[in-house]
Amino acid sequence: MRNVIVTGVARADLAVVDELAGFGVATVHEAIGRTGYLGPGLRPVQDGARTGGTAVTALCWPGDNLMIHAAVEQCRAGDLLVVTTASPCTDGMFGELLATSLAARGVRGLVIEAGVRDVAELRAMGFPVWSAAVSAQGTVKETPGSVNRPVSIGGQIVRPGDAIIADDDGVVCVPRAGVGPALAAAQARVAKEEQARKALADGQLGLDLYGLRDKLAARGVEYVAAGEDDGLWARVTGSGAC
Repeated sequence: MRNVIVTGVARADLAVVDELAGFGVATVHEAIGRTGYLGPGLRPVQDGARTGGTAVTALCWPGDNLMIHAAVEQCRAGDLLVVTTASPCTDGMFGELLATSLAARGVRGLVIEAGVRDVAELRAMGFPVWSAAVSAQGTVKETPGSVNRPVSIGGQIVRPGDAIIADDDGVVCVPRAGVGPALAAAQARVAKEEQARKALADGQLGLDLYGLRDKLAARGVEYVAAGEDDGLWARVTGSGAC
């Protein structure tokens, strides 16, 4: 692996990213074809945080946060730092002091496929973090890695400059070149959901709104009155009538 720090990377349009963030992770994920979700293993250390930004990426060795320190220099206002490790790691690679440094540069949060610590302090300072673990275990600063190279998290590739949206539902990545179409798709999805929300609030059933009755019938699901299925249940379970 070539150990490099890439400088001057192009970033997604932050104004568009901000609009995307307003829709939330689930809506954006659905709108872009259920792609880009970084998986259920990344959870927020605080409730109610919602943010979006442009990715600065770092690849570290397990138990070593040297490249996080190197990545801080490449961060600017509106970024989200995205960190992973060369092999699985749950050590607390990030804490209050690094968060203080990132906040001073206008960085909006951290996504890390490893551990964090100083959670109470992170919450108190309002610095959003999504991590795979919480651990008091410390790290060293010895082994080189890379900054602003593509990284893989949750089976998804995150490239520097991509849009990162994060909230209570997790984290989604939108490729830099795709933020405009993603925004249009999210807007269309929200408009459609608003129509569905009104119909459901008015009492219409999802079975009818989404045409699911035909789907149930096509899959052999039958409606039977209570008591009519006793014989069938006895055959399935092998039990006799009481």
